[in-house]
Amino acid sequence: MRLDKYLKVSRIIKRRTLAKDFCDANRVKINERGVRASYEVKIGDIIQINFGNSSLKAEITDIREFVRKEDSKEMYKLITE
Repeated sequence: MRLDKYLKVSRIIKRRTLAKDFCDANRVKINERGVRASYEVKIGDIIQINFGNSSLKAEITDIREFVRKEDSKEMYKLITE
């Protein structure tokens, strides 16, 4: 699954176009590397997103095309530093 779609389906970022904009602005890294929105995510990848003053770091635990809002948090595990 593409990174921008994963961010939208997992509800980390609200809209897919916004997720693409974050990738284009180099605000999203996977496994410490800057990636494009077309990057194919894999289970076990570590996503790091910079939201201005704050950042989010999470490990991908599941990849699904469609998920209910209640189950979307099961697609990743937050990493605290």
